[in-house]
Amino acid sequence: MKLVLVIPAITAGGAERVMSILANQWVTQGWTISLLTLDDGTQPPFFPLDARITQRPLRLLADSRHPLAAMANNLKRLAVLRGAIAREAPDIVISFLDTTNVLTLLASRGLGIPVVVSERIDMASQPIKWAWDRLRRWAYRYAATIVVLTERARDALPPRLQARCRVIPNPVLPATGRSEKKTSPEHPQVVAMGRLSEQKGFDLLLDAFASLRPEFQAWRLVIYGEGPWRETLDARSREPDLAGAVSLPGQIGTPATALRESDLFVLSSRFEGFPNALCEAMAAGLPVIATDCPTGPREIIQDGENGLLVPPENSRALAGAMARLMADRPLRDRLGATASDITSRFGLAQIASHWEATLTEALSNHRS
Repeated sequence: MKLVLVIPAITAGGAERVMSILANQWVTQGWTISLLTLDDGTQPPFFPLDARITQRPLRLLADSRHPLAAMANNLKRLAVLRGAIAREAPDIVISFLDTTNVLTLLASRGLGIPVVVSERIDMASQPIKWAWDRLRRWAYRYAATIVVLTERARDALPPRLQARCRVIPNPVLPATGRSEKKTSPEHPQVVAMGRLSEQKGFDLLLDAFASLRPEFQAWRLVIYGEGPWRETLDARSREPDLAGAVSLPGQIGTPATALRESDLFVLSSRFEGFPNALCEAMAAGLPVIATDCPTGPREIIQDGENGLLVPPENSRALAGAMARLMADRPLRDRLGATASDITSRFGLAQIASHWEATLTEALSNHRS
């Protein structure tokens, strides 16, 4: 099978990670994979790509100074993207992320090539600009298939689109090196990972951790990631109730080392899609706490069995769950041991098989 994948860039995001994992898997099966990115290609991919994957940067991410310029830029994007897809002549196009999905559907109209679009977040929790949202609702009627991450995400789609929707969670790769756990008994560690943004709720995590400091003075908190909230979170971490106990070291390409050095993982998000960091922590055998936010954590965690769920936007409840696990090593060990079965539920072979069945169905429906 010959595929074209479309995504803005291969940066340090969840959609980019999943796309790179799937592309690398498919190319090993003998499929021909071309990757169209909207950036200029000057930054290398954050995640490794197999050398057999052809990457073509289209240089389409220029800023628009005013609405007319935005319109002109989008028309240019459509023309360039359409030409690139036509030259590749794939069996199927797969697009990732909301506005890119819209551009890809519009650019592909009339080419006779089925387009599968992949929504990576809960649409109800992260609205896009009004004009883009109206375009998305219209353009998605022309998608061969709409891939979402959870049943709840499918339910957020208009009823007329749900019939062409398929639920495919993110793949979870097996962890490496968990047997070589390197945590410090003097300073046990809570770890969190994600973009430093409002979505991830790290402000709630910092407040929760600060409330626990008098009782758990030896514990440390490490938050990996970058984003627009860097300055705000840095300032909060230097306040007297947290000073010296929190670090924000930036992005991390391979989380295995950070997970081996940690004792507890916390996902404090206000909303999600299907959180990769949570899955990777569970695969590594870490005990986990997650907010029961839309969407993802409830589909991943059975509360009290392989992790703990707490209400979103509630730092007090988050602190209570953290205190429970920080004080109870046997409970942490039990939850960590049961968490690692996530690789059998969402393993790469299983998820890739779901994708392949979806692509085969889309191609068959298109040809008929």
